[in-house]
Amino acid sequence: MARGRKSSGQDGSRARSERVRSARGRKLSSTRWLQRQLNDPYVQAAQRVGYRSRAAYKLLQIDERFEFLQPGRRVVDLGAAPGGWTQVVVAQVKSQETAGQVVAIDILEMEPLAGAEILVGDIEDEAAVARLRTAIGDPVDVVLSDMAVPTTGHASTDHLRTLALAEAAFLFACEVLSPGGAFVTKVFQGVDEPALFDAMRQRFSSVRRFKPKASRSDSVELFLVGTGFKNAD
Repeated sequence: MARGRKSSGQDGSRARSERVRSARGRKLSSTRWLQRQLNDPYVQAAQRVGYRSRAAYKLLQIDERFEFLQPGRRVVDLGAAPGGWTQVVVAQVKSQETAGQVVAIDILEMEPLAGAEILVGDIEDEAAVARLRTAIGDPVDVVLSDMAVPTTGHASTDHLRTLALAEAAFLFACEVLSPGGAFVTKVFQGVDEPALFDAMRQRFSSVRRFKPKASRSDSVELFLVGTGFKNAD
């Protein structure tokens, strides 16, 4: 990036381009990653606004398109840490002001967040799922999953491992969603993604693939959005 070049931040302010000085012992790939983070307008905007991660803007853009987060809704956030999506959900459903409920879970511990109940557990572990179901109680309106495994650099492996998490999230959503509910899950593009897409079409009135602008252009991630949940016959 050219020195001094500027671009607009996502909250209307101006983003400043920065260069990372090379450090002895730092790998070139690490330097490039850090420079990309410093110059990412969504990272900068998240820091200014107070979101815990740039991923908050992905959910904001998904909801702007599909409008499933509304005051009073009951929402489960899978793979929530560090909490960027959870912050958006709490604000959108107004869980501190209405009957809305937000329950978030991740295998990593997460800082407390007013308006959300936070659990530590693995969605692929039966005991964790049982605790999650106890926490939510009644059927919910929305299930969100931003879960993904640490990438290995091997595209097929990353695709399959992340798809397995998306499939687990889908099965959980089918168990807890109320009729008409919505489900959003992250997947990595690949040959096996259409199978999950087709499975979702059997349970939702509408299923769409969506890549928010906040997803980096070189990323293979996209989101499957199902709305209008249908009970099994």
